[in-house]
Amino acid sequence: MTETDGKNPNATGRWKTWALVASLALNLFVAAVVAGAVLRHPRPPHDGEVRDIGFGPYTAALSSEDRTALRDAFLAAAPDFREKRREMRADVTRLAASLRSEPWDAAATEAILARQGADLASRLDLGRRLFIERLSAMTPEARRALAERIEKAATRGFHDGRGPGN
Repeated sequence: MTETDGKNPNATGRWKTWALVASLALNLFVAAVVAGAVLRHPRPPHDGEVRDIGFGPYTAALSSEDRTALRDAFLAAAPDFREKRREMRADVTRLAASLRSEPWDAAATEAILARQGADLASRLDLGRRLFIERLSAMTPEARRALAERIEKAATRGFHDGRGPGN
């Protein structure tokens, strides 16, 4: 038998084991939180483009597959959409410049706002048509499920911009 200096030789091993278990538990917890966030709130690519159709709560209540199909139909029907978005951003810059100008030109500001309004109305009309087409392609069960999600969202709100369809 070997002589010890009064310390339990297993005490050091036990401490290392508990440290390893605690570290593993913490790592698993962090991984679970991250995985849960990703799985609970997946975001389809170009999700902003679907929101730009103009039916926020309704499109947010769609399933991911329906939102993707709606986005694809929208981009196919409006191939110049990305260019129109760039133009709208430029109009915002022009509007800000117009508002800062002295003397202020009400007619120039009105022209910018009118152009933005016409673009938005056109996009809203296209979105409405494509949304109706998507609803028409759904089964009665899928439309009822969508109605349920829309009603749920109306009572609790769309706080994260994605809604209950996810």
